[in-house]
Amino acid sequence: MQNAIIAYREENHDQLVDIWHRAVRRTHTFLEEEDIQFYHHIVRNGALREVEIWMAWNESQGPTGFIGLDGPKIEMLFVDPEFHGQGIGSRLIQHAGKIKGTHLKVDVNEQNEKAHAFYKHLGFVQTGRSELDGSGRAFPLLHMEWNQ
Repeated sequence: MQNAIIAYREENHDQLVDIWHRAVRRTHTFLEEEDIQFYHHIVRNGALREVEIWMAWNESQGPTGFIGLDGPKIEMLFVDPEFHGQGIGSRLIQHAGKIKGTHLKVDVNEQNEKAHAFYKHLGFVQTGRSELDGSGRAFPLLHMEWNQ
């Protein structure tokens, strides 16, 4: 199962929370420490169990990234910072397209320019914008869609 994509397993929950935490610290530089702690609590205590999770799996490393889906909507996509730039995020999105159909949606923090560029590179187009994130905080979201 080298570089496979497998379904969420409860025994990997803490590893996924750790990937989320390290990835957010690396990529979400616009967040203050209190914001990171706020979202960390949400992820650790339920968010991963509220969506359909698929993990990028490396037999020797364990999970290297994950995608969380709610129907065709990507609710979360995080890759272990040690594995950034190796195609893991792209493979997870391709997997989502295969199982959910080719019309995917995602909301991206406007301040996360690398994520916005990543999705744009994969063919996502911006369809809207919101001033607040899903928690009602003042982190604007760009709404994007993928039609392959």
